[in-house]
Amino acid sequence: MPSAISTDVLIVGAGVAGLWLNARLRRQGFSTVVIENGSLGGGQTFKSQGIIHGGAKYALHGALSGASEAIADMPRRWREALDGKGELDLSGVRLLSEAHYLWSPGTIAGNLTSFFASKAVRGRVDQVKGSDLPPALQDPRFKGKVYRLAELVIDVPSLVGKLSELAGDSLLAGQNIEPLLNEGELVGLRVDGRDIRAQRVVVSAGGGTADLLRALNVNHPAMQRRPLHMVMVKGSTLKPLYAHCLGGGPKPRITVTTHPAANGQWVWYLGGEISEADGVAREPAEQIAFARKELAQLLPWVDLSQAQFATLRVDRAEPQQTGLVRPDNAFLDVQDRLLVGWPTKLALAPDFADRVLASLSRDDIHPIPSPPYPDLPKPPMAIPPWDEMLP
Repeated sequence: MPSAISTDVLIVGAGVAGLWLNARLRRQGFSTVVIENGSLGGGQTFKSQGIIHGGAKYALHGALSGASEAIADMPRRWREALDGKGELDLSGVRLLSEAHYLWSPGTIAGNLTSFFASKAVRGRVDQVKGSDLPPALQDPRFKGKVYRLAELVIDVPSLVGKLSELAGDSLLAGQNIEPLLNEGELVGLRVDGRDIRAQRVVVSAGGGTADLLRALNVNHPAMQRRPLHMVMVKGSTLKPLYAHCLGGGPKPRITVTTHPAANGQWVWYLGGEISEADGVAREPAEQIAFARKELAQLLPWVDLSQAQFATLRVDRAEPQQTGLVRPDNAFLDVQDRLLVGWPTKLALAPDFADRVLASLSRDDIHPIPSPPYPDLPKPPMAIPPWDEMLP
């Protein structure tokens, strides 16, 4: 029988939400254990595009939404952490791009007047030209306009690697998770036969949250799965591009981020409107054909004849919303010792941690000295989807 453990906060799920929260708690002196039944970052985290949004994406229709307000401060907080001067020291994490861009192809203007008037983006958008354009758009045939947004794009595997370093001895690979009860009250979890007692249990397991809540006999909060059908393109002719391509509606026509593959080539990871609604309904071959057509129309100078394509279906796990819409903020539900939540976007991981820390403060939860942990089995690091599917 594995030895029992006592800790201040027990976290289930080692994606960006759980790992960021874990690092924040440990920096404040709390003891923690993070349980992961798969790989570090292997759920939604590694499947994200790594964009630290600042609200621009949600203001394309010209109105300041709740999402724009909630997320507006995230780039500053992430930049401070990346500089080693923020709530976490993330120095050494690879920054893929200092900025994300808004790209208006040809004569498509969209609702740019309203967009630039929006409070969400005022003072944080600059037009760029010539050598300041993203490398993939530095072609004489490019006729559109490009605007630099005060956002950034990070290398997610590098981020997860850094957060796992900050986790120290707190990571635990565990498959079988059961409630640990005392007179009917939840006092921790039993993980693969090991009792782990905690002052608070935080569930941040993304798509695994629904099954875990059933195992804990907890009926709410309800979870929704918002499907996406992403496209990956890998090739030696690709140049870096981090941009929302403006369409005629309130969502980007296509969102491109560029990621390093294991063989040194670049991979374009395509999201935005192409990955939603109609994109979800398409079979992979149809989605690839559609993506080829879009890229040929938008970037006709890029030779994709030898490029590899693959698609990736992603279910964004979130608190249930009317109409399956994306929540505006990080979400946390508190039920005595059990805290259940989702960051809803990678960029909002700091907001999720804020909510957990505020709950601990309200309940007057403080670090309690505990003995060192025994050697714990560690979960492995996830493999980026492009290295799995485009070898």
